[in-house]
Amino acid sequence: MFGIDLLVLVALIAVVAIALVVGLVTTGRRRRGPTPPPVPPTVEAPTGTIQAPPVPTEPAAPVLERPEGTAGRLVRLRQRLAGSQGGLGRGLLALLSRDRLDEDTWEDIEDTLITADIGVGPTGELVERLRTRLRVEGGSVAEARTVLREELLALVDPTMDRTLQVDRTDEGPAVVLVVGVNGAGKTTSVGKIARVLVAEGKSVVMGAADTFRAAATEQLTTWGERVGVEVIAGPEGSDPASVAFESVRAGSERGADVVLVDTAGRLQNKAGLMDELGKVKRVIEKQRPVREVLLVLDATTGQNGMVQARVFREAVDVTGIVLTKLDGSAKGGIVVAVQRELGVPVKLVGLGEGPDDLAPFDPEAFVDALLGDSQPG
Repeated sequence: MFGIDLLVLVALIAVVAIALVVGLVTTGRRRRGPTPPPVPPTVEAPTGTIQAPPVPTEPAAPVLERPEGTAGRLVRLRQRLAGSQGGLGRGLLALLSRDRLDEDTWEDIEDTLITADIGVGPTGELVERLRTRLRVEGGSVAEARTVLREELLALVDPTMDRTLQVDRTDEGPAVVLVVGVNGAGKTTSVGKIARVLVAEGKSVVMGAADTFRAAATEQLTTWGERVGVEVIAGPEGSDPASVAFESVRAGSERGADVVLVDTAGRLQNKAGLMDELGKVKRVIEKQRPVREVLLVLDATTGQNGMVQARVFREAVDVTGIVLTKLDGSAKGGIVVAVQRELGVPVKLVGLGEGPDDLAPFDPEAFVDALLGDSQPG
């Protein structure tokens, strides 16, 4: 019995000792503070490297283009016109420098001018003046060139006011309406005109009132984004006059200098076109007067462009002409013909596909180009 009691006593002492040890360990853990939160597992990238979660960043502001100024455009005007138009002047000089200017030669001169799209009326006037002057002043190559240059320049008429009326007034922005058939480069010209104005330090709003072509609105928006010009547009097929009205209102609210309004160029129905353009102009003028109505014509269409010019002259009061694709045509006489037809000046000419290939029309540079020179004579 004594042996059993002794074993029981030893067992009790062992249990107490174990309990004391466990209590001390637990107390020590409590004194060290709370258990830290579990560490989240790292995420392995597909390549096996450890990557931190991406940090959100602000989207970079778009870099705006800086359109070329007028001086650079005029230099290119002379160079490109000399390359594309010089054949006309050289052909005329070769005929005028013949030893004998007989009737056959004068008929050849007339044919050359008419082929260059100068028109029958202006051609007759020019030939008559050349005959009179060369009979009096002589017919050497140098004299013939001087006379031809002076008479061509008079025909192009440097006295016409070719200034774009785009200065803001105290009442609000200048409004420019751009018209022309689809395919002549009308919408592209609107975008290029905006670049010309931005290069001059003017703030511009463009209105996409050619609502029958979704591509026209998209195209205009792209032009605007490149130079920071806002484009006002409506749903496809919406009322063009409504879009034009909103464009002018937006331009006035934003303090813009100029509002450029692109219009539809459908010629399927002459009366419909006249009604539509007339309505657009009337609605705009409920807010602001239209300072310029620019007609865009394709120089390569030649005399066919005269038909288009007449239609638009009847629809709206055209104040100036934008002649596109002049660099690709040897028929530069269209400048003379269209000015005579409409009684308004060519104000801008397109010289290529580049964004800044639109320049103010310079009569002297044009005539020099016809004579094959890139510098004034």
